[in-house]
Amino acid sequence: MSLNVDRASTAFTFKGGMLPMTVMELISADPERIREQLAGKLSQSPAFFQHTPVVLSVEKLDEPHLALERICAVCRAHKLLPVAVRGGADPIKQSAWALGLGWFPPQEIKPRNLESVAVPAPETPAESVPQVAGGGRIHRGTVRSGQQLTAPDGDLVVIGSVNAGAEVLAAGNVHVYGALRGRALAGIHGDALAGIFCRELHAELLSVAGNYKRLEDIDPRLLGSAVQVRLSDDQLAIAGLT
Repeated sequence: MSLNVDRASTAFTFKGGMLPMTVMELISADPERIREQLAGKLSQSPAFFQHTPVVLSVEKLDEPHLALERICAVCRAHKLLPVAVRGGADPIKQSAWALGLGWFPPQEIKPRNLESVAVPAPETPAESVPQVAGGGRIHRGTVRSGQQLTAPDGDLVVIGSVNAGAEVLAAGNVHVYGALRGRALAGIHGDALAGIFCRELHAELLSVAGNYKRLEDIDPRLLGSAVQVRLSDDQLAIAGLT
């Protein structure tokens, strides 16, 4: 027997899927301490604070009760959008639901140490990998979803890929010798001469000195290509790398 469905009367369908999501892991439940740190982060990478959805992880907190509503208000004041809470006792779950947030059980598998993750070396000759001096940083391995990697005083070189939901920031240039699927922010202290360079572009967000583009603003013909991103007349210019 077949069941005929009138598609004209169907308003929606449910589909399973996985979306990249930033996890804000709370070490303190003090809203004022959170406010102070967010203000500092906002000055470093304003492009990240553009209505970014976040999951509030309370797994490292001991409090059975916390000022969840105040913490959410602090986040929203800094243009972060809490969408769910992860972990916590039953009172926290009930508070999340009362605020219209989702709730996830605690994460069972702890993430591995990123520095110890080994990945195959890219096909880039060793001599072509830039040498990072001063406060620069080289990271070998995949930057995984929910992770943030920062070079606050120089260039950042990632010999690997940046997954969706991950973020890489540098005071100078950002080099990704692999696929860039997360967010990349160069010149976070205002260096307009900084740039972003990657082997394969799929970025959620690109930013140089506070000027940014989201994935939907990038020319589709450049996606999947090796590119360089620089400022030109206060606008991000994305060009292919030869």
